[in-house]
Amino acid sequence: MRGHIGAVGAVVALVLVGTAGTAGCTAEPAGRSAAPARSEGAAGPAAGAPAPPRMPSAPDLPGWAHSPGFAADGSGFTLLARCVEDEAQPENSFCRQHVAVLDKGAARWELRRSPLPEVRGTHGVSAEITVLGPGRALIQEGSEEHPLRTWFTRDGGRSWTKGEGRPAGTVAAIPAGGALTLACAQPPGASVDDCALRQLLVISPEDGKFRALARGPQLGSHMRPADVAEPDGSWWASGVDPVSKRPAVAVSRDAGRSWATSVLPSPPTTNPWGVSVAVGPDAVYAAEMGELTGGEPVKNPMRALHRSLDGGRTWKRMWTTTSTDEPRTLLGLPVPGPGGRVTIHGEAGAYTSMDGGSTFRPAGARLGHVNRTPMGLLRQPGSGCEYGISADGVRWTQVRLACSAES
Repeated sequence: MRGHIGAVGAVVALVLVGTAGTAGCTAEPAGRSAAPARSEGAAGPAAGAPAPPRMPSAPDLPGWAHSPGFAADGSGFTLLARCVEDEAQPENSFCRQHVAVLDKGAARWELRRSPLPEVRGTHGVSAEITVLGPGRALIQEGSEEHPLRTWFTRDGGRSWTKGEGRPAGTVAAIPAGGALTLACAQPPGASVDDCALRQLLVISPEDGKFRALARGPQLGSHMRPADVAEPDGSWWASGVDPVSKRPAVAVSRDAGRSWATSVLPSPPTTNPWGVSVAVGPDAVYAAEMGELTGGEPVKNPMRALHRSLDGGRTWKRMWTTTSTDEPRTLLGLPVPGPGGRVTIHGEAGAYTSMDGGSTFRPAGARLGHVNRTPMGLLRQPGSGCEYGISADGVRWTQVRLACSAES
């Protein structure tokens, strides 16, 4: 669940990557499609389960890829940054920014003109791209000079329109291709993290503008929405029940016109971190985030995992995190699969349960942050250039983007 970049500041901060003896940048080649993307197999997918999406790799894209996203038709965007560091005079360092686009049905990614400026000195890179449907995307710049500046494209990155991330009116519903984000309503101008009243905003796929959603869920000042809808069309948000002060989630099944709230079976909380919700083929999972008591300190602590078998109306607490047993952390979303299968990608590796989250076993050391896109689940690497895309939470297609920086 993502906050408004204009309010929370930098979303991506890339460390400048040194290139010995480099005095400048030469022309960059377009990304070439390598061998077909590899499929990461898993035994026993459910009969009739969707196959992993087919996706070309582009290891020769320049620099580092960040903030990739995909539309439901398989088209996509990713931001790129190629950085040069001058260790003797850091102020001479710079990052050249690019946008790569995968058109629907295309066999290769193409470099398109980036509206983002070259970043000088030691500022690093701070930008985020949100895919709003086929050929449509919004870049939120988030730099110190332009914290609210945005760039919108409706033609696959061939042209960009400059805008601002300030709310421009109100909408009754979330349109197809739209996305959700947050701004601070009170006090005006405060960051989302320091906000007394959060405002739910819709990013329009028609013009890339932000508009307030007329009726949001009643989840107190700590509300956090999911960026996009789940596969069944439902929209989710988390926060705190104003009466019981316990962690709660809300779901809308009519594109944000109305919301139904349910309270999770957890004690009251005074410092909520949010809840990550993922809808699977036979259950909904809600991972409650927050500080842990005892054990090794971690950056992304998961307090508990809850499961609902009735679409989020009622919940059962399946896993309570201890000071020793893994999983203790979560990077992004829980990954639901068929037949009570759910996988947690954490700081110590991945762990899979076959009984709805009651027990877990190690599922490999692969690290990755998982988020939802309209095309499927996207697993982004903690380091390296291999991404994973899955439609069923079991089988993954491996896609390599911008791998030259690794060498």
